[in-house]
Amino acid sequence: MRKKINKFFALLAAIALLTSCSLTLPVTATSNPIGTKVGTAQATGFLGILFFDADASIQTAAKNGGITKISTVDLKQKNVLNLVITYETIVTGE
Repeated sequence: MRKKINKFFALLAAIALLTSCSLTLPVTATSNPIGTKVGTAQATGFLGILFFDADASIQTAAKNGGITKISTVDLKQKNVLNLVITYETIVTGE
């Protein structure tokens, strides 16, 4: 019986290590028409606090997409057990 319990907890631990969460939220919208251009900027951190040379700003995302008139801004967050966290800013516009 004890071996079955240990196997069960080992399986739960393996599933937890492979589990991640992704969430995309709108941040803002302007009165500018929705454009065809999309720009992104990304920052990845470790242990929730260690971010090295990361820039997920709206300005960088707009620059990466060649956008001068921003229509919408979304923020996407991916989280793997708070060990690896990725923030991505998604900007649309013209």
